Amino acid sequence: MTPQQSQTVSPDLAWRRLYLAGGVSGVVYVVLVLVPLVLVFAAPVPPDTGAPLLTYIAEHKTVYLVELVCFVGLAVPGLVVFAALAVALRSVDQSIAALGGLVGIVSEAVALALGSSPPSLHGGLVVLSNEYNRAESETTRAGLVSAADALIAATNAVSWAGILTAAAILLLSLLMRQRGYGTRLAVLGILTGAIGLVSEALRPVIGPGYLIYGLLLPTWFGWVAWKLLRSAR
Repeated sequence: MTPQQSQTVSPDLAWRRLYLAGGVSGVVYVVLVLVPLVLVFAAPVPPDTGAPLLTYIAEHKTVYLVELVCFVGLAVPGLVVFAALAVALRSVDQSIAALGGLVGIVSEAVALALGSSPPSLHGGLVVLSNEYNRAESETTRAGLVSAADALIAATNAVSWAGILTAAAILLLSLLMRQRGYGTRLAVLGILTGAIGLVSEALRPVIGPGYLIYGLLLPTWFGWVAWKLLRSAR
């Protein structure tokens, strides 16, 4: 099959419900990213050091928990999107589509199991914050601050789940132009995957530079969601 022919192949409607689920999941993914951004206006950005962060959690617990659920919950719709996209692209190259889908699904499963999130967001910090505010001695508080700093450092380490997600995006995007998803989306996906690999590998040292990948990621998922919803129709 030539590239021109593959661009005109209609979606296999036997998978219509999966495309629909993938499209809806992509929209949910974008919403879960946008909610924490909106909450920035409701509460200050969480600090990234032990004592101030533990105090912040106690003062803004509802906002903190919503942000935590949103970021950890990204893995669920992300998993469905990768599964649907791999099926949608299988007519281009079954091996690459299967590999990309498998890597994407594994990455989201690992992220969900580990509770992957930004450094200042971690379920364990909520428990430490409760203990910190109940502690009566400075010695106890110092120990809790040390534990919080250790959790923050571990969360800010290289994320293998994030690296796998970026690799899956890169692999699947290489097939998009030949499947009729458009050159622009393919280029966006390749850039997102490549930048994501570097950003996740250098996450502990690039600081605010990670924001570039953080903006590209929901853009890619949103665009893919639209394409999957069109395939479902």
